[in-house]
Amino acid sequence: MPTLPEQIGGVLPIGGPLGEFVAGLIGAALIGTLMMTMTALAGPWAKRKITAAFTDRIAVNRIGPFGLLIIVADAVRLLSKELIVPEGVDRPAWDLAPLVLASSALLGFAVIPMGSILGLNVQLADPEAGLAYVFAVASIASLGLVMAGYASNNKFSFLGGLRAVAQNLAYEIPLVLTGVSVVLFAGTLQLSEIVAAQQETLVTLGGVAIPSWFAIVNPFAFVLFVIANLAEVGRNPFDIPEAPTEIVAGYQTEYSSVYFVLLYLGEFIHIFLGGAIITTLFLGGPAGPVLPGLVWFLIKIWLVFLFTQWARSALPRVRIDQLIEIGWKGMLVLAFANLVLTAVIVGVISA
Repeated sequence: MPTLPEQIGGVLPIGGPLGEFVAGLIGAALIGTLMMTMTALAGPWAKRKITAAFTDRIAVNRIGPFGLLIIVADAVRLLSKELIVPEGVDRPAWDLAPLVLASSALLGFAVIPMGSILGLNVQLADPEAGLAYVFAVASIASLGLVMAGYASNNKFSFLGGLRAVAQNLAYEIPLVLTGVSVVLFAGTLQLSEIVAAQQETLVTLGGVAIPSWFAIVNPFAFVLFVIANLAEVGRNPFDIPEAPTEIVAGYQTEYSSVYFVLLYLGEFIHIFLGGAIITTLFLGGPAGPVLPGLVWFLIKIWLVFLFTQWARSALPRVRIDQLIEIGWKGMLVLAFANLVLTAVIVGVISA
């Protein structure tokens, strides 16, 4: 199926390399706008509403209908604040860290197949190594966290940066290994082909067709991936890099105004990127009845977001030593076991 830029390029009056460039820019702007709109809705409003529901409190309900205008109020409040630059910061790294954190997540959406709507296939590019690309650009966020912690000239920020390094090393390897087990089933790194491999019916029970989603085919890998993703996006019980009761706010302690907004948005964009990866690898991507594919895709990643917010409200934070032990002694061993077991099963089926 042609990608979004290819479809846009087909109706543009200009062709050649310039037409491809313009079509790519338009496609990137459309997908980026969609993701930023969801992030703006999730951060200031949905997060508060969901957390309040879980903890039996009243969330924002005074500013606009259902409190929705809190998004505008927060934007004006934060962007109008003075940008305070502490003494002794490493200014280039301090300035770049928020941009690195936010942009790395947006880059990941370039290859995610989001389904179709109004005849348009919402996917910016479909490289053969799409899954490797997503994991690579998502891991760049770790660099942004380290830059922010180191450059802030603050011991609490530095501790947050060090914790981010330790956490990501401990959980990115199990995350990738679990993703590789899906590749063994699908036989490809191309995300559109991984989605296509989940479109067949696995079994029919009582007249109900059970799809061959990899979450159903290999639920153990699905659970492992979801847990590792919680650590990757810094949600409880793995929000160690910014633990407010221990290190104030970690890597983001010294940031204010627009820089804090970028860090905050980057955090939520990464949550949605994690949801998009889970949806693509385990939940059939945009597959679903009646509604357009893009609508189903968004529903699924919002459900993953809902789960991360439940974890934030319900699960206590683990200590840093417990987190490292869970990652290296638990998750890594289980991820390798899952990979070996998957390889054996695929080998037996192929034989």
